[in-house]
Amino acid sequence: MMKRRPALRTRHLSLLAGASLAAAAAQPAKATDEIQVYNAGIAAPGQFTIQQHLNYVPLGVKDPPFPGGLISHNSINGTPEFAYGVTDWWEVGLYLPFAIKDQQFLSDAFKLRTLFVLPNAEQRNFFYGVNFEFSNTMPRFSQSRFGMEIRPIIGVRNADWEFIVNPIVDISFGRYGEADFTPAARVARRLAPDTYVGLEYYSDFGEIGNFSKPADQQHTLFAVTDFKLGVFDVDFGVGYGLTPASDRWVVKTIIGYAFPVPGGNSAASERSAAGPVNPMARDSRNPDATLQRLVR
Repeated sequence: MMKRRPALRTRHLSLLAGASLAAAAAQPAKATDEIQVYNAGIAAPGQFTIQQHLNYVPLGVKDPPFPGGLISHNSINGTPEFAYGVTDWWEVGLYLPFAIKDQQFLSDAFKLRTLFVLPNAEQRNFFYGVNFEFSNTMPRFSQSRFGMEIRPIIGVRNADWEFIVNPIVDISFGRYGEADFTPAARVARRLAPDTYVGLEYYSDFGEIGNFSKPADQQHTLFAVTDFKLGVFDVDFGVGYGLTPASDRWVVKTIIGYAFPVPGGNSAASERSAAGPVNPMARDSRNPDATLQRLVR
């Protein structure tokens, strides 16, 4: 009997470890530096744009997403994003994400992205593209040091409405690496040439092929508005979590500015003031251009 006790103790510890891993697999909400639906709009060739994302979680999940992870409740998360238009179908970008929690500033290293789209997507009724994002993350933000996001972009629009889907696959590498399905979608209506209101939906179903239970999935619905404030593009939204694993309330903002195109004209820079990170980029020079094409 004495010889069996170590085996039983080892088995007991293994069960505890398994339970801990299972709890970690059902990760609660984690702080997000970027909350947006990509619309396939990009900066003009040779143009730089800058965006500042800021998201605040006044009421969120109070448990860490993994041991030692950043708790999203009462945190501020964001990133400055710098983008450059290479061609009329290719844009590259750099993120410097961060969080502020308990009066501490926490850096989350950096992200690099490369975005390929249908040229002049903002002027088309049907548009598409794909974005690849490579991340180097810090221990408070992820259990995996490196990750990659694959974000297809599919959308339709007419003069007054648009609907966009981003069926995102979020991949992490290393010991805890997995591929998660985290789709996002948006439906919005134009109220004025540069003013839009809509709904955005963000989710995390968990690992592909092994989705989490519905209560452990993350589903958040945002009411959003987009408008211009002088030379700046502004996106503002308030989100409500629909499951226990989601943050209950989230407030998001994106403020963007497009630098003039070197050797170009002011109209060219207007086209991409929001870039791919403003979910409602439009050609403000002729907001009824789509309607005119439909009537022809």
